[in-house]
Amino acid sequence: MSLARMTISTPPDFSFWKTVNSHGWCSLPPFSIDREQQLLRIPCSLSGGSYAACTISQSDSKLHVRIGSRRQLSRRQREAVRGQLLQCLRLDEDLSEFHAEARKYRHYRWIPRLRVGRLLRAPTVFEDVVKMICTTNCSWALTEAMVGNLTNKLGTPVDSSGNAFPSPETIANVNESYLRREIRAGYRSPYLLELARRVAGGDLPLETWRTSTLPTEDLYEQVLAVKGLGPYAAGNILRLLGRYDYLALDSWVRKRFSELHRNGRKASDAVIEKHYGPFGKWKGLFFWLEMTEYWYKQEFPF
Repeated sequence: MSLARMTISTPPDFSFWKTVNSHGWCSLPPFSIDREQQLLRIPCSLSGGSYAACTISQSDSKLHVRIGSRRQLSRRQREAVRGQLLQCLRLDEDLSEFHAEARKYRHYRWIPRLRVGRLLRAPTVFEDVVKMICTTNCSWALTEAMVGNLTNKLGTPVDSSGNAFPSPETIANVNESYLRREIRAGYRSPYLLELARRVAGGDLPLETWRTSTLPTEDLYEQVLAVKGLGPYAAGNILRLLGRYDYLALDSWVRKRFSELHRNGRKASDAVIEKHYGPFGKWKGLFFWLEMTEYWYKQEFPF
């Protein structure tokens, strides 16, 4: 095993540990975390189908990355690893405009003060989309089981810590009954299979979504056109693409909104949309951070 180290400078408005815990992805493999030492582990893909095991920590304004690989990394491979880490932690995203907007409102000034707003995402859009499909119409425990089964049974071994997330080609090569039986994907099985086969065949270029110049409304329609992605899932995917125009409402956030703004009384989706409408292109991010504010000020739930 070859070991290498890398440092990555971070902007002043970035908090590593708060980004890691920004939503439930940090508890889904192949991500893993060490709460005591505040470490994040991510497998990063290398050329030729191999992977590097990256362990990340932060001190001062730098990330410190320990990289384990079977062979010494070339300069190109180190840059590929660096690029994936920047993508996962959203270090390539400028949130200065959002933080400036948050400072205008007394009840949102905690956002720039705590340096939050970046949402952890997977190295690939494909992994994010598969995981999002696995959150629909089920408990979080079942989501963890499905993603764990996909990674453990179909992923490529990285090191003793576990496997990488399976490629589209790997999922495309199993059948629906396998996904139902071994992955416990239930009704999602044909959606996952069609998604993987379309991506593997080049018919659905998911990875271009992160750099798309389409208006958000048009990109939303593209995401929504993928079978298995309804308005909730599509809105969440957009947030992971850096587009915050949609709220992505589900039962949990509807209940949270009612608790925060209606003394527990049920609010219609139209009422929730109207409440955040004035925040324009940032409304989905203000909404999500308000729903999860107590995580940052009390204890992360993952």
